[in-house]
Amino acid sequence: MQRRALLLTLAVSAVFVATAFAQSDGDLPRRPDGHPDLSGTYDIATLTPLQRPTEFGDKLVLTEEEAAAFASEAGSLERIFNIPAERNEETGAPREAPPVGGDGSSGAAGNVGGYNAFWMDFGESGFQINGQYRTSIIVDPVNGRRPSMTPEAQAQLAGLAAFYRPNTGTAWWLEDDLDAPGPYDHPEQRPHAERCLMGFGSTAGPPMLPVLYNNLKRIVQTDDTIMILVEMVHDARIIRMNQEHASPEIRSWLGDSVGRWEGDTLVVDTTNFRDAPSLSGASRNLHVVERFTPIDADTLLYGFTVEDPTVWTAPWSGEYVWPATKDKAYEYACHEANYSFGGILRGARVLEGDARAAAR
Repeated sequence: MQRRALLLTLAVSAVFVATAFAQSDGDLPRRPDGHPDLSGTYDIATLTPLQRPTEFGDKLVLTEEEAAAFASEAGSLERIFNIPAERNEETGAPREAPPVGGDGSSGAAGNVGGYNAFWMDFGESGFQINGQYRTSIIVDPVNGRRPSMTPEAQAQLAGLAAFYRPNTGTAWWLEDDLDAPGPYDHPEQRPHAERCLMGFGSTAGPPMLPVLYNNLKRIVQTDDTIMILVEMVHDARIIRMNQEHASPEIRSWLGDSVGRWEGDTLVVDTTNFRDAPSLSGASRNLHVVERFTPIDADTLLYGFTVEDPTVWTAPWSGEYVWPATKDKAYEYACHEANYSFGGILRGARVLEGDARAAAR
């Protein structure tokens, strides 16, 4: 039934795309082979969230007035990221260090003094499709939220959550056993994004989703291969056109992406993931189908369907627009693995030493 639901979702999406955007067919840039030329750079930043806020229920679209109010609320860094308002004000250097143990904020702000608004770029408004503002990127289920997780996935998530706590400046993992394993015992325990191996938030995907900053995507297209360069970190997705998937034993973090054309829509089927792919919570059984459809010469409609029966009880789908931009995707020289990451591990050793010394 899950496979049938996936096929039904794709069929409905294909009908919608063909109906809504057929009028732009004559204006599309094309390659010598007749297919649309998707090459270019796109800025996918948007204030529209992946999952719909529960107060909207099954409401898919907003009026302009509602969209303006929602954008103002969604753009509040203090609300979303718990970043104190004073941290977003312009400040001269030098300034005092944050208090010991942090200032109580969380998330990307870093409770020991991290980003302020200058570094964040998640768009200035929500996106529109057919002139309508959306309440979420997810469109299926109808409540705009991911389906419930399977019992096995919930148990695994609970186990991982036990290793994540707010920064208290102590080795809390040694509270009951001074020789207990902790979340900073070795580098491989830490998330891929923290180690500068992949971008966070499924920015490279699939599915490819907006994140806090560095939201540019550059597409380079040839007859037999399409490459999507992701500004965050240095990920480059390689889509092999009209090929079979690699053997199931050959796996990667970004999966094996195979593309084909359905009319003017590029359809990309991705399987063969390793454990812990880019999409949070997903497993090696993840299967993603993406659709890139030109709306006009400067805009793509990006749609996707996610299926992972070991994690979610049903497939789920979403869509949003990719506007073209003249901005350049510069190198993102992630330094966490070179500098800060070593400090994280060394800091954990210091805290463990303090805990053991206090227990003597």
